[in-house]
Amino acid sequence: MGSIEGGGDPEPPDPEAVETDPTGRYIRYNNVLGRGAFKTVYRGFDEIDGIEVAWSQIELECVLQKPQDIERLHSEVNFLKSLKHKNIIKFYSSWIDERNKIIHIITELFTSGTLRQYSKKHKKVDMKAVKGWARQILMGLDYLHSHSPPIIHRDLKCDNIFINGNHGEVRIGDLGLATVLRETRARTAVGTPAFMAPELYDEDYNELVDIYSFGMCMLEMVTFELPYSECTNPAQIYKKVIGGVKPAALSMVKDPELKRFIEMCLVPAEERVPAKELLKDPFLLGSGILCNDFQTAVGITHDTS
Repeated sequence: MGSIEGGGDPEPPDPEAVETDPTGRYIRYNNVLGRGAFKTVYRGFDEIDGIEVAWSQIELECVLQKPQDIERLHSEVNFLKSLKHKNIIKFYSSWIDERNKIIHIITELFTSGTLRQYSKKHKKVDMKAVKGWARQILMGLDYLHSHSPPIIHRDLKCDNIFINGNHGEVRIGDLGLATVLRETRARTAVGTPAFMAPELYDEDYNELVDIYSFGMCMLEMVTFELPYSECTNPAQIYKKVIGGVKPAALSMVKDPELKRFIEMCLVPAEERVPAKELLKDPFLLGSGILCNDFQTAVGITHDTS
């Protein structure tokens, strides 16, 4: 894996490492941090900078159909390395294993995990903190959407928004997965139904689909419930989304300003406002409701066990 500078015996390989990247810089452990339909995330280590990283493996069986698909994918994923923003997960490296049809992506690792995991663990949180998270997510989206053409995430949810609990920093992740899956012909099926805007199903959409997903993230953050958890399968969710039926969890939100803000994100695409405008909304500019009033605002009592 390397040698001691100035000579000497080579360092022994890390006994817990199960894989090394082509450059020898990154090593992967068999410690799974998360799994999805197409992706597995492992804990990794950057031997040059001495930091832990996230090592994602994404299956490409449905993507790599023709040689030009590989070239396009290389180009798209390399572009992600140029993205620099405090609310976007840092993208370090990537390579494609064409034989096994897997793309490997190395990104920074946020030790407190996803926003979903964090909010489940810490249920007594001031609305001030939720507003802080919301502002950071919107700043990240504004950065992505300000590119020409706009970078659209397409699968924004609390499961791919990451948090550093020590500082309250929030960053949007899984852009690599969104980029890869955009190349699939079944792209409307790769999102998470409860967070997908209606127009995504028609494949006629723009960056405002991410605003709809952000609204659903807000709903989950304040109710601790997945949107449309009353449904038992994706087909039921699809029927409600297409029919304009809002998630049952929305009725749990009693504070009118909070509810108005969430509903602004869930309106039809032609009425939805961009991230830049949402950042100016009075709800986010206000100081917020303290945790004494949080349960009143949401209208439920949370289990804090």
